[in-house]
Amino acid sequence: MRTAVRFLLIFVAGTQLATAAEMRSIEVLYEDGRYSMVSVAWFDAGIDETFDVFSTWDYSTRFSSAIVEARDIEPGPDGRPGYFVINQGCVLFFCKAMVRRGYVEAQPNQDLRAVADPSASDFQHFEESWAFSEEDGGTSVRYELEMVPDFWVPPAIGPFVIKRKLRNDGGDALNKIEAIAQSLVEASEP
Repeated sequence: MRTAVRFLLIFVAGTQLATAAEMRSIEVLYEDGRYSMVSVAWFDAGIDETFDVFSTWDYSTRFSSAIVEARDIEPGPDGRPGYFVINQGCVLFFCKAMVRRGYVEAQPNQDLRAVADPSASDFQHFEESWAFSEEDGGTSVRYELEMVPDFWVPPAIGPFVIKRKLRNDGGDALNKIEAIAQSLVEASEP
């Protein structure tokens, strides 16, 4: 019994050390129908692998429970790579699947920017960007989001609920992103 308890304690401690992702700051604002968010997170993973997780849309469903479908799509006529995402979200009893389709611009291991095409999305405006830097033996990621939904959001409670959801859903996703990035390192080791 004692051996089992020791093993369990070692396993739990090891699991905690394996995922040390940390939300360092987050700010969510709402003004005149426009939501914006700025956050800084740190991952116990290399910059190559962390950038790879964020720049490969196919990984999105593995780290975000709000994303029900995501994939990289063929570049458009301008040569920029594309992305397609379907989010499922609810504000109280109002539920909606929200589609985003757009293009991606990237400077590997530095910056990533995704812009949704309003004519192929459920948003009048949706732009997000990530800035990557090596820090403290891991990777720091600054995320910026600006969006204007092109669908009805209950005015009295919608902004509050959306802000809360944006703020609260990040923690679980951070640990999953870090685990995926760490698994990419393990998969590339001989």
